Parts: sequence; C-alpha cells; structure tokens
Amino acid sequence: MTTEHRSGFVAVIGRTNVGKSTLVNALLGQKIAAVSPRPQTTRRAQLGILTTDQAQIIFVDTPGLHNPHHKLGKALNLNAEEALDGVDLILWLVDASVEPTEEDKMIASLLLEISHRPPLILATNKTDRLSQPEIDARQNAYLDIFPAADMVLPLSATRGDGRTKLLETIIENLEERPPDFPAEQVTDLYERDIAAELIRESCLIFLRHEIPHSIAIRVDEFTERGEKGAYIAATVFVERDSQKGIVIGEGGKTLKKIGSAARKEIEAMSGRKIFLQLRVKVLKDWRNNESYLRRFGYNPPKTNTR
Repeated sequence: MTTEHRSGFVAVIGRTNVGKSTLVNALLGQKIAAVSPRPQTTRRAQLGILTTDQAQIIFVDTPGLHNPHHKLGKALNLNAEEALDGVDLILWLVDASVEPTEEDKMIASLLLEISHRPPLILATNKTDRLSQPEIDARQNAYLDIFPAADMVLPLSATRGDGRTKLLETIIENLEERPPDFPAEQVTDLYERDIAAELIRESCLIFLRHEIPHSIAIRVDEFTERGEKGAYIAATVFVERDSQKGIVIGEGGKTLKKIGSAARKEIEAMSGRKIFLQLRVKVLKDWRNNESYLRRFGYNPPKTNTR
C-alpha cells in the first residue's frame, strides 16, 4: 500500500427513484442493495465498500428523501439525514430527465442548512435520455436551487456514462489515510439482512401499486446446510387482511413468483444454492406503530408529548 492511499465515507443522497442504489451496485460491480421501479425501495442506510489499490470509498446508500405520510416515512427521512453527519463527501444524485421537484428543493434547503458541509458533488443522473443542450439546461436548473455545489457531473448509472469520471473525482476529494475496512468487505449488512431486502425487492416488483409500501420482511431462520447451500424461512408482513390475499394470489401463485425471483437474487448474491420458504402475516397499521417500526429496525422520530 502506498502512502498516497485515500479513504473516506461518501453519503449518497437524493429523492426517491433517482438511482442511488443502482449507482452503488454498479460501482461495486455486484448487487448489495435492493432495486425496483417503486419509490422508497431503500429503507435503511447501507454501506457499499469499494476497495482499490489506491483508495477505499465507503458509500452510504440512503433512503430517498420525500414528503412523509406516516411514521415509517418520517423514520426513513431521519435515517437519510443522520447519514450526512460526519461523512467526508456528499454525493447528491438528481434525475436530470425531469425538472427539479419540490422534494429536490427540500433537499437543497436541508443541505444549505449544514454549517460545516463537506465537499459536495451534484451528479445529474439519467443523462442517457437527453441531448447535450438538455443536459446543460437541467444542470443549470439544479444549480439554480443549489448554487453551492462544489462539482457538477453528468451521469448514467445504468449505461455507465460518467461513472469512471465520478470515481476519479470522489477519490481526488478524499483524504490520504489507510482503509477503514478489510479489502474483502463490501457492505456492513449481514447476509440474512441483504436476503430480507432482496425478498422485499421481489415483492415491490410483482405486487400492485397500493401494496408494496405496506410490506415488511422478517427472516425467521437462516440455516447453513454445508455443500447443500442454505435454508431461509421468512415472513412477509402486510397491514390488512385484503393485502394478504393479494400477496398470496390465487392458489399461491403470486407468492411463488415472489419467492422464485427472490431466491435467484439471493443465490446470485451469496454464490450458493438457497432454499427459500415464505409465509404471509397481517400486522395492522405497522407503519404508524413506533413499537413495530423498532421491531423491524427503523428508528422513528421521537413523539412530541407536549
């Protein structure tokens, strides 16, 4: 290791569905975070650790900041905001294919309020859908709401445009210091936690619009079976009895599709055979229940008792 080795934490923030987890997965070259077309796919801050000979970049993938409608939403926002504390660099990812939204303006205000803000990269994602004049116009539109960006970079997380330049820029802005994690470590989550997120991802893909955000996943058993792989039993929680029937589907068809897709993703992540068993239970209105939120690992904001 040379004395010029750089390391640091990079908070990846943005509103829902701008491609934060897609970008982190692409930069790491492997899937560690759930991805779907649904908003709020990411529900907790997760580290994605990229180690090279020259640097170690610890990406902090955060939930999408949004206007919350329940206590879960408030907890997700709090989780994202707390991830900004103590990082070495902020990567604000925006969707260049649309004009800045009210949620983008909310994020800009949040960032402007940080008194000792670290260097900030404004990355305009999804530029593969735009011409160069359109890219320039959108970059200017985002700079209008946040003129304090230290760097502005166009990007396509899916096609790969600008990813190399982004990595080079990140490394240039990190301090010289040894790595914080072993070179072989790629995330801070345990395998069973990632499995739960991949099961939820499968639910987001297969279910109707009104169902996915009412879902929580609990891994009840994760047992190694040696050369035979691993056995996973998990519970899919929903908020209403009617949702349970939709998740199961006629003759159990929908749940089988969810399980099959999730199993393939978990096998790809773990590199071994997986036996997955799912069941569905109702936990009424869990997204507005602080006790249930804590049970699922979320940290709801403190209730104002005044």
